[in-house]
Amino acid sequence: MLGFFNILGIWLGALFTFAIFSFLYKDNPFYKTAEHIFVGLSAGYWFIYTIYSILIPNLYNPLTSNISKNWILLIPAILGIMMLLRLIPKFDWISRYPIALIIGTTSGVFLLRYLKSDVINQLTATLINPFSSGDWVEVVGKFMLIFGTLTGVIYFYFSKKHTGTFGATAKIGIYFLMISFGAAFGYTAMARISLLIGRLQFLLGDWLGLISP
Repeated sequence: MLGFFNILGIWLGALFTFAIFSFLYKDNPFYKTAEHIFVGLSAGYWFIYTIYSILIPNLYNPLTSNISKNWILLIPAILGIMMLLRLIPKFDWISRYPIALIIGTTSGVFLLRYLKSDVINQLTATLINPFSSGDWVEVVGKFMLIFGTLTGVIYFYFSKKHTGTFGATAKIGIYFLMISFGAAFGYTAMARISLLIGRLQFLLGDWLGLISP
């Protein structure tokens, strides 16, 4: 037997689900109210999560237990306080320094990460022996991988006019690019459909009890 608060939570979940779905008809106050509540709850949740899961264990506890050993943590603490000064118009210029430091550091870290994942690993995956497997399906697939990569790169080579054989090769690269973009879009659409299925299971199962949740 479900308790009062469990039943209340299920009904609120159903009402907010219908309020979000009402946007399919047109923009309306019910959708805006549900959207604002969702954004507010998310902001509040991540605010509390940041305090108890990041600041307290990684900053407050080490400093209060042994500040002489963990004094280096005072630097990010000061930078964080400087960033909060953006809320005060008179001192908002101070927040530019920690923001610039974060952007520069993040750019450097992600540059190396994407250089490895999107450049080096992609090149390594392309430099394969198509005849390493006896299965003809894998051989054809590897040839298509190599051919699609080369024609796609040729399409983005704009220093030469796309005419003749070079233009035809670049046009083939367009087809490979469109297929890859379509597959990526299909994957995104299926992810959204899975969210829709989850909401329908909640409505038909937990709320109405028509199916087993």
